[in-house]
Amino acid sequence: MTIQSAFAGLVTALRPIYDAREAANVAHLVMEHITGLGKLDRIVHKDADLSPAQETQYQQAMAQLLEHRPVQHITGKSWFYGLELIVSDQVLIPRPETEELVEWILLDHPSKPALRLLDVGTGSGSIPIALKKQWPVADVWAMDISACAISIATRNASLQHTPIRFLHQDVLSPDAFKVLPSLNIIVSNPPYIPEQERAGMQTQVEAFEPSIALFVPDNDPLRFYRAIALLALEKLEPGGRLYFEIHESYGTDVVDMLKQKGFADVKLKQDMFGKDRMVRATKK
Repeated sequence: MTIQSAFAGLVTALRPIYDAREAANVAHLVMEHITGLGKLDRIVHKDADLSPAQETQYQQAMAQLLEHRPVQHITGKSWFYGLELIVSDQVLIPRPETEELVEWILLDHPSKPALRLLDVGTGSGSIPIALKKQWPVADVWAMDISACAISIATRNASLQHTPIRFLHQDVLSPDAFKVLPSLNIIVSNPPYIPEQERAGMQTQVEAFEPSIALFVPDNDPLRFYRAIALLALEKLEPGGRLYFEIHESYGTDVVDMLKQKGFADVKLKQDMFGKDRMVRATKK
């Protein structure tokens, strides 16, 4: 099997699952992972044969993709804000919308300040690592309830040479507040998908990404936002800012909750697709 025929076969096999463009993108990622060659090099060497080991790897990857496993779990990596990060089924795959949240924070603080900031529910560490990369002198903290997530985030921070203080902690626990310093920024992309929406989600997400990082009870979709708002009221310095990624259906609810708790300058922001996906608030 040549590199070209392997690529073409993978695209064809994936067409029932992905549209043509995405099938090709997934196939390119898999072929680069298997061969170690970028797209241009694979064109130059398109008639080269895969080794027996590579063919085995190829067949295994195809089988997993046809089961709707995300390609990032097969390659073991994902890209976020220009950074290559390790991922697994123990952490959420970083999304482009979350890059927009990072961009908003950076635009609000253009001078690369020596701030103290916390990311709640850090997962792979994508948000704090991206911010630390841009703000080398910032004191960056990150928290997650999952020990596996903390382990992956720690590895990613080490690979990116971004020192971050990671805490294995549940933000819903009163103990979450104890060891934290006063902060200038708190950011979070917490679980926010109601359980009732589980059945309508893509299999790649529902079956293979961690439920603990995705879902909240139908009767309490804002549970993490309220908890993090309380944390912000206690730990943010006056003028400090709180940033959330949100469910597009709960923008007004999150804004109202933050105003009721006394936050100022509460702003709802849309993402690149015109959906309500981010909120910023300032502690008085």
